[in-house]
Amino acid sequence: MQNTFNTKFIKKHPTLAARVTQITTPHGDILTPAFMPVATKAFMNLMTPDQLIETGSQIILGGNTYHMLCAPGMDILEKAGGMHCFMNWHQPMLTDSGGFQVFSLSKNSKICKIKEDGAHFKHPLTGNIIHLTPATSIAAQKIIGADIIMAFDECTPEIGGREIALAAMERTHRWLDLSIETHQKNPHSAYGHYQALFGIIQGGSFKELREECTQFILSKPLDGIAIGGEVIGFDMQKTVEIIDWVCPYLPQDKVRYTMGVGAKPQDLIDVVAKGIDIFDCVAPTRNARHGALYCGEIIKKDNWLYFHELEQQGKILIKKSQYATDEKPIMDNCTCYTCQHFSRAYLHYLFKQQAMLYCQLATIHNVHVMQETCRVMREIMQ
Repeated sequence: MQNTFNTKFIKKHPTLAARVTQITTPHGDILTPAFMPVATKAFMNLMTPDQLIETGSQIILGGNTYHMLCAPGMDILEKAGGMHCFMNWHQPMLTDSGGFQVFSLSKNSKICKIKEDGAHFKHPLTGNIIHLTPATSIAAQKIIGADIIMAFDECTPEIGGREIALAAMERTHRWLDLSIETHQKNPHSAYGHYQALFGIIQGGSFKELREECTQFILSKPLDGIAIGGEVIGFDMQKTVEIIDWVCPYLPQDKVRYTMGVGAKPQDLIDVVAKGIDIFDCVAPTRNARHGALYCGEIIKKDNWLYFHELEQQGKILIKKSQYATDEKPIMDNCTCYTCQHFSRAYLHYLFKQQAMLYCQLATIHNVHVMQETCRVMREIMQ
């Protein structure tokens, strides 16, 4: 196992910005494009590590810093040997700085307040005040032990206009410098593994701010570059536009990560076409639990791909009575465990019974579809 991090360019699509790269981490290699299932609280809802691997998952987003500070706490994580050991996931892992949770919580000033040095929020159970700053976020991520850690940033809201976006960007710049300063004191986890630090491009929906932030990020000693903000992944048309603004500036030898992208398979296809390597989203597992199962075909067209939706908006709503006697799998050509063993009728029955087994089988399918989309994208470029 190499105690290093690097990105090797493998191949580029002949006409698009899409590319294949190999990312080397202390916990193994990743071939991109790669979707990261989200284990926010150090577990994947209703999936074991082995089941994740069976879906083709190479890397996860595990153990968000805010949530890990709340529970189980840094002492327990450190005693366990870090997140990899704690949750028995021994492949690559990226963790989140807590910046997005600060953004969400700060909408209620009684719970969280953003100040110049960071955020101050109440522990949801004890009521104790927790200070999350660039230094404490990086220190916590050292104990979490992920292979990729994120600079502490302020997620840019889509309301408030340019003034709010500018203030968030400038604070993100200041917090990035402090994050780098803390990280460079020891660029390894608490367990001796090298950790890659990524900076996050903010700037909202303002082209000049995105470009300014990109140049600031590129001037810093970072291992990869993320594109963040409330709009990313939420508004896919704007997401693609923002990628078009910043990607021409991005170097070939650094990972490109769109945060929160992946509500449906086509979202992955769209951002990869623009040059993105990795992405994460809670939507596939959340959709599964609520009865929305991806259903479509990955079709080759004009030397690229699109997800041909076979049902309304590319999803089966399994609660509908029309599936009560439908003996077909969710998707005819799907190789996931669920489609290979169970029918729509059975899944409909499980859903109506509110069976936990439904949630597990549905989650396996949706994650598999996202990983299969990535596999086909890699294949068409090799």
